[in-house]
Amino acid sequence: MDIAHQHQRLLIIDFGSQVTQLIARRLRELKVYCEIHPFQNVDDAFLREFAPKAVIFSGGPASVFSEGAPMPPLSVFELGVPVLGICYGQQVMMHCLGGMVQRGHGTAEFGRAYVAPSEERLSLLDGWFEGVREQVWMSHGDHVSRLAPGFAVYGTSPNAPFAVTADVARHFYAVQFHPEVHHTPNGLKLYENFVRIAGFDGDWTMASFREDAIEKIREQVGDAKVICGLSGGVDSSVAAVLIHEAIGDQLTCVFVDHGLLRAGEAEQVVTMFREHYNLPLIHADEVDLFLDALEGVSDPEEKRKTIGRLFIDVFQKHADSIEGAAFLAQGTLYPDVIESVSFSGGPSVTIKSHHNVGGLPEKMGLKLVEPLRELFKDEVRALGRELGLPETFIGRHPFPGPGLAIRCPGAITRAKLEILRAADAVFIDQIRRHGLYDDIWQAFVAILPVRTVGVMGDGRTYDYACALRAVTSVDGMTADYYPFDHDFLGETATRIINEVPGINRVTYDITSKPPGTIEWE
Repeated sequence: MDIAHQHQRLLIIDFGSQVTQLIARRLRELKVYCEIHPFQNVDDAFLREFAPKAVIFSGGPASVFSEGAPMPPLSVFELGVPVLGICYGQQVMMHCLGGMVQRGHGTAEFGRAYVAPSEERLSLLDGWFEGVREQVWMSHGDHVSRLAPGFAVYGTSPNAPFAVTADVARHFYAVQFHPEVHHTPNGLKLYENFVRIAGFDGDWTMASFREDAIEKIREQVGDAKVICGLSGGVDSSVAAVLIHEAIGDQLTCVFVDHGLLRAGEAEQVVTMFREHYNLPLIHADEVDLFLDALEGVSDPEEKRKTIGRLFIDVFQKHADSIEGAAFLAQGTLYPDVIESVSFSGGPSVTIKSHHNVGGLPEKMGLKLVEPLRELFKDEVRALGRELGLPETFIGRHPFPGPGLAIRCPGAITRAKLEILRAADAVFIDQIRRHGLYDDIWQAFVAILPVRTVGVMGDGRTYDYACALRAVTSVDGMTADYYPFDHDFLGETATRIINEVPGINRVTYDITSKPPGTIEWE
């Protein structure tokens, strides 16, 4: 039986909102299993198979009266389960059930707004309106101008007279704002009320997922061998430990050391998995192979392609030595799965491959084991804790597949990599000393392809400049620089210049994403 079918399930029908994933994350926080499916994939047969305990309609950019406007199957209203419509989801609910939606006419709202309650109470809004009004986030041009039969108004805003509506008898609820975004501070409470109304028990926990996943892995793999490309990052580490718990020595991990890791990283990975978990691990020390091939390479895309090509060659060489290997383990996460069945069907038409093993399943004739494909990143970390992985691994900042190669703009040399590794270690040590590590999404040093004149003691120096980069983010799609105070930056710059030969100038990158990227290349 599929893991999901062992839990109460909520269906999110996606009409193209940019924040639909946030709805799912809020529900997962409430221990409710949910899945996002684009409207065009949801028909009567799908609804019968999925058997949701409740349904949520997402927002979206369309107008309900436009040609080809996204619509749910009308049978969704006949399931006898609670339905919640959000923004476009409210409009499409009214449109389908006999209400009316209009365009513009001075009622568009974008950004912060305030909703006031009507006189009649609504259980969906328990815990709301303890003050006079609630702050919400609006993003709509069209608006509901006439309610569908059976609906009443329970909240209004200056430009949305039907900001909160409901047909209580049928448990149909609709809001014009977005409760999933953090600009609606009390939004989680609304979702909490909705899942309570729907009768969810909160049975989606990492303890139950662990048991279910182990059973599923054993059923899928049988007595075959599994190989896993282990990078030492959170996803591959959690996947490896989970699979090992399920099938033991049928799993072999291949850790490719390409010489582009952070200080002490290779030793940490090998020690943890060989000694602490007694997990079969091939440590492929291929530093010379990679660095010889990258020597002098400056084009970012050539760096990535060279590293990717060599990684596949090395991984395949070692994997071929594992007799009976029939499966390749990957750390695919749920956002990757969502992208593969995107609302638009646009460029994300296939699940992205693990950055270290792209193309290998087809090339080697292996089947995939993807035990994390139903999880968001924060759930992977929670599963890691459930499995007993040390917090130093679970809480690690993301690290790119090409490693330090893309933090070294310009030509790569062994000397520059050593300088970069040392400077990065100082920066991370500073962040940890000041208790800032967990507040930051990602932090690193980039060594710049320029040398600058400096003075140390009574002598002239002509050494490299480096840039510090630290960002805050929720999912890496957008990011802002971390606002270090000047005392921290001054202290860090002093330490790097004093402790790292080869650097005499330190800068701080304050570019957001967009327009920049998090990494430098």
